[in-house]
Amino acid sequence: MTGPYVAAIDQGTTSSRCIVFDRAGAVVAVDRREHRQIFPQPGWVEHDAAEIWAKVRSVVAGALAAAGLRADELSALGITNQRETTVLWDRSTGKPVHNALVWQDTRTAALCDELGGTDGQDRFRQATGLPLASYFSGPKVAWLLEHVPGLRRRAENGEIAFGTVDSWLIWNLTGGPDGGVHVTDVTNAGRTLLMNLATLQWDPALLAAMDIPEAVLPEIRSSAEVYGRAVGPLAGVPVASALGDQQAAVFGQTCYGVGEAKNTYGTGSFLLLNTGGTAVPSKNGLLTTVGYRLGGEAPVYCLEGSIAVTGSLVQWFRDQLGLIRSAEEIEPLAASVPDNGGAYVVPAFSGLYAPYWRSDARGVITGLTGYVTKAHLARAVLEATSWQTREVVDAMFQDSGVRITSLKVDGGMTANALLMQHQSDVLGVPVIRPVVSETTCLGAAYAAGLATGVWRDTDELRAQWRQDVEWTPRMGAAAREGEYGNWRKAVERSFGWLEPRARG
Repeated sequence: MTGPYVAAIDQGTTSSRCIVFDRAGAVVAVDRREHRQIFPQPGWVEHDAAEIWAKVRSVVAGALAAAGLRADELSALGITNQRETTVLWDRSTGKPVHNALVWQDTRTAALCDELGGTDGQDRFRQATGLPLASYFSGPKVAWLLEHVPGLRRRAENGEIAFGTVDSWLIWNLTGGPDGGVHVTDVTNAGRTLLMNLATLQWDPALLAAMDIPEAVLPEIRSSAEVYGRAVGPLAGVPVASALGDQQAAVFGQTCYGVGEAKNTYGTGSFLLLNTGGTAVPSKNGLLTTVGYRLGGEAPVYCLEGSIAVTGSLVQWFRDQLGLIRSAEEIEPLAASVPDNGGAYVVPAFSGLYAPYWRSDARGVITGLTGYVTKAHLARAVLEATSWQTREVVDAMFQDSGVRITSLKVDGGMTANALLMQHQSDVLGVPVIRPVVSETTCLGAAYAAGLATGVWRDTDELRAQWRQDVEWTPRMGAAAREGEYGNWRKAVERSFGWLEPRARG
């Protein structure tokens, strides 16, 4: 390993990691800790932000120890994070005023319906690039201000700070109540329904619509600049990047050119297509989002297809149905049959995200006959990820006119060769996995290193990208389109299961 070294914190939905990279972009050391998932009611998902901060401190210390490095040997620290998850905390004590509301939390669905009024989901789309949905942070802030006693008054008085997880970590890393820097970057701010996509600033009309006081908001900054220097065990280390996890993966996969795309397979899956300096509006259920902004340079935009349930469907198959004992068992089980036996699983556990945005949808299994075994269901579980990705790719072409010629992939599910082959089959293009699969952390490290001079420019970063495995299509076009038609029929069966609910 060769210095200089850059560390990246990846604060995710189920765990926190810290990875130390060397100048060649190689992994030097990793540490990881899980945190609790809190489910107070059906559809409600929370995290303890104080627990997350404690786990982050632990993984940073663990990664440095594993690397045999002192903090003063780090050139920079970058941050990438689960997006949309919402934290409110007391500025004077540093304590959260409520558990964080996680991106998966659906308690604001009725509030979003109310906010939409006669315009529905598209009320704020022109300003934000986003549909009005419970996924995003702004309605979560509004819910907390309404339901936590006394919170609105304290927020209006400037006593309360709001942030997505990046803001929470940067504030704590740089001093917390004692001078902590309250900032966010454009990629995270752009997921709140409160930032104007053209000005890249908080929009007064959006704040007024959701009745959110400006006093709680962090300052919006670029994705790669020195926000401040860490205190405590990391004293003096520049905190120099923040990127939402999917944008960080775009950056780590070096998708710097227009038309380059990546898909990250985790709890859900997130496919982003670089559209360059143009924010392409979507008419087909995608999100228009900021991909990244480097210092004072112009922002780079992306189209994004967000899929709520992919990796978590395998966990459901394991934990709720008990049909496998470990996630790794699903691949050989699915490979023991040649096809899905006519069965399709649509995992609309908390509605469908892109390209439908149907909060009334719920999961279905269709096409069952007496022939279907658990092996066929295992295959259908994996194929659900491929087909959902195909729908997003089609929507991207309809919006942008750009037809992808290959797809870079990362995330835990890329270890499943059967899934990756099926993904290539249903898209009809090569699917490519890089040597360094930790692309989310790598992207945060790259951005921090650019901000501090470790790397010169994105050309140098692109030169470091290396291919590991490539899967190419084997399925014929007729079979592909026939199975796709069956999938679309299965999706239609998932609509309309949830009745409208009163605001809670």
